[in-house]
Amino acid sequence: MFHLSLHFIVPALIAALFFRPRWQFAYLVMMATMLVDLDHLLAIPIYDASRCSIGFHPLHQPWFIALYIVLCFLPKTRLVGVGLMIHMVLDSIDCQVTSAVWIN
Repeated sequence: MFHLSLHFIVPALIAALFFRPRWQFAYLVMMATMLVDLDHLLAIPIYDASRCSIGFHPLHQPWFIALYIVLCFLPKTRLVGVGLMIHMVLDSIDCQVTSAVWIN
């Protein structure tokens, strides 16, 4: 539950600190990037508390994460990239805490 709440709290903090003039828009865009978790619907079972999503789910693969990093540096896609990277970093930390691995 703590991990899930961080997916709401961290983007809010980033939006407030770095995108102050348009923090509400920034927060909404970063929250929309959480839809990346729809790829969990392709797994059987859909949810497994012991499974590391990094390297397992299609949109959580290293080559997609590299693309998300690139998006962070392009002005028009920066918010999407930042939101996706927040998500991937939080998921990686969760993998380390729950399974002692960084990637599946």
